[in-house]
Amino acid sequence: MECLAERLTAEQELHWLALLCTPGLGSRRSLTLLEALGTPEKIFRASASELEFAGCSPSSARAIASGISFDAAATQQEHLRRHQAVLIPIGHPAYPPRLREIYDPPVALFARGNVDLMLSVTVAMVGTRRPTPYGIAAANRLSTDLALAGVTIVSGMARGIDTAAHQAALKAEGGTVAVFGCGVDLVYPAENRSLATRLVEKGLVLSEYPMKTPAYPQNFPVRNRIISGLSHGVCIVEGAQYSGSGVTARLALDQGREVFAVPGNITSQQSWGPNLLIKQGAKLVQDHADIIQELPLEARLTLRAKAGDITPKPAPGAPSALPLERDLLEALRPDTPLSLDVLTDTLPHHSPSEIIAALFDLELAGQVKQLPGKQFLREWR
Repeated sequence: MECLAERLTAEQELHWLALLCTPGLGSRRSLTLLEALGTPEKIFRASASELEFAGCSPSSARAIASGISFDAAATQQEHLRRHQAVLIPIGHPAYPPRLREIYDPPVALFARGNVDLMLSVTVAMVGTRRPTPYGIAAANRLSTDLALAGVTIVSGMARGIDTAAHQAALKAEGGTVAVFGCGVDLVYPAENRSLATRLVEKGLVLSEYPMKTPAYPQNFPVRNRIISGLSHGVCIVEGAQYSGSGVTARLALDQGREVFAVPGNITSQQSWGPNLLIKQGAKLVQDHADIIQELPLEARLTLRAKAGDITPKPAPGAPSALPLERDLLEALRPDTPLSLDVLTDTLPHHSPSEIIAALFDLELAGQVKQLPGKQFLREWR
């Protein structure tokens, strides 16, 4: 395929969009046509017989030759402008090389945000939509430390682990990429609208689906190949034995990516997936260094050149703990919430009001998290 200029012209963009909007074509046949004919412009100038000879089905060849997809392409182009999105086709220099290498790469990506993040060192962090406090703490800690080390966190902005991973990376002022199962102008789930806005401003949202494409259930298993394909490695944090994160792990293995898993409680159903992956050979993860050590040499050299040191820095604004705060941090756990009554019994030399005030200070410092019902967790650092 011919490499495109750094920035697509409006005419080039329109032809790529028309190719994507051609009914019944699909990514594999589109790529076959591009390999045979070079560019979308040449594809649309070809006759139906030439298209069939290049591997196109008769119905798709007739659709291309008729040019019926250009109306839809023009509408897509308007949506791109309205939402300040860009189209990155597979021949473009900004298209990530790792993704181009997979068996079924998307023909083009719709993007909003910092497209340079696709060319950085990336690790996917995925897991269950119904995490335990332990899973949330693990995703927060690993994503924070990886982001501080210069790694871009890739996930799918689903509820649970995905959301926690994106939020932690943003809080650490690191890079993060969300791969949507709908158009990049839509938000799914709707509760993550604020997160999506921050991702567009500070990170990147991607999709292979055209603008205005709804979040059909069948889209999500398909988009998982992009999450793993973009990444140098995939880390699973909680998930049932048969889950979307397990699908992503299998795709990662097929794509030659490193697979990591955070071990969990053997009595928890949400730990079956990662624990099984560890039994099957996935790298057990206790901290971010376990992931960085297994990344390809080129990725590790990039991180060293960028940061000089992969040891995570302390969380910004974290104060030195006072005696009561130190006692509270020692008593609290990152995986099991404790009630205020339990903490009062554990620290009998301090009044409940003193404990509440210290917990409030720790919460402001990002070292403690309060759950409903006056339950408290220590943030996993």
